[in-house]
Amino acid sequence: MALDRLPRSRDDDFAPALVAARRALAERAAGCELPGIGGRPTEPAQARGNIEGLIGFVQVPLGLAGPLSVATSAGPREVYVPMATNEGAMVASYTRGMRLLAAGGGARSRVVREGLTQNPILVYDGLEAALAAREHVERSFARFVELVAATTRHGRLVGSTARVAGNRLLLEFVFTTGDAIGINMAARAAELLSLEIAERTGARERYVHGQDVEKRANSRALFAGRGRSVVAEACVPRAALAELARVTPEQLVAIWASYAVGYAQLGTHNWLVQSANGLAAVLVACGQDVAYLPECSSGQLDFQLTPQGDLYASASLPNLLVGTVGGGSGKGTARECLAILGCAGAGHANTFAEILGATVLAGDLSLMASFCAGDFVAAHERLGRNRPAEHGS
Repeated sequence: MALDRLPRSRDDDFAPALVAARRALAERAAGCELPGIGGRPTEPAQARGNIEGLIGFVQVPLGLAGPLSVATSAGPREVYVPMATNEGAMVASYTRGMRLLAAGGGARSRVVREGLTQNPILVYDGLEAALAAREHVERSFARFVELVAATTRHGRLVGSTARVAGNRLLLEFVFTTGDAIGINMAARAAELLSLEIAERTGARERYVHGQDVEKRANSRALFAGRGRSVVAEACVPRAALAELARVTPEQLVAIWASYAVGYAQLGTHNWLVQSANGLAAVLVACGQDVAYLPECSSGQLDFQLTPQGDLYASASLPNLLVGTVGGGSGKGTARECLAILGCAGAGHANTFAEILGATVLAGDLSLMASFCAGDFVAAHERLGRNRPAEHGS
């Protein structure tokens, strides 16, 4: 079904009736009621296994961006995107970007690689012992696959490599994890494998997280990827850019060229513009582990002029560590937000990641257009004013 434009009001966008009308649209998109989002208290027992020392639940404003039109590996989707944030103007910016994508027929987004890595390190008495251990790893993959299969019904070992650095052996195991992020499963399997290798090769020391990329930006992630690697693309018509954002494709290509120079000198792992904004907002809303944001937000943006004079735009996100089962994804408002996206439960993790990729592309497109048009500060002044002094006046 085609989704309606979300109702807005210049006079009072926070009027209870208007909030209820938008929530009704979200419920229609989700195909179910959304009592938690509507304010029903969450039962403390729902937090079991996710936290210790529970005292209650925090509240973060939840808004809807969209509709977002995106062709995913599961077929075309049109969704409202739930975003939990305290940053004024952000949801409006993403919505404008989604309108720009829709003007060109929507975004296309795909998971291009899937694999969760774990990187133990083994230490030996010398180089020769480390080299012998590497040979053992290289000829033992079939046995490793069997060992992992005995520990999980959902995960699978799909790759293993070993590199020698002095008297150390740097291991890399790659797992598929079904619809979960799968960190605990992969860590358990990596522990089993590194112990097996250490015992068979006489390692002196063993560290399960020896080369730890967990929850940190890193240069290897830009080309190797971790979790679900997603590429989203779109062609935005020149006329739509002029009407909705008052910019030309040439202006966007030019500003991106300057940003690329700045990013190269900065040495950043994040060549996107505001990926952390959109990803954090959706991860919070959908019950994900937000500590993975440094990895998730790394990636690359690209703007090109098409032969027809329109804008080609793409966003590459090689490290989306997200899931639709396990963790907090199946509880409370998180499950309700995933339901709004049509991504609650098993079978939807790749689609969720692909929607995230298109969302990031929409946000970066809108923000860069705002920089070109010179209305970035004005939009934040108009939509994001929340100064303490003003509340008493």
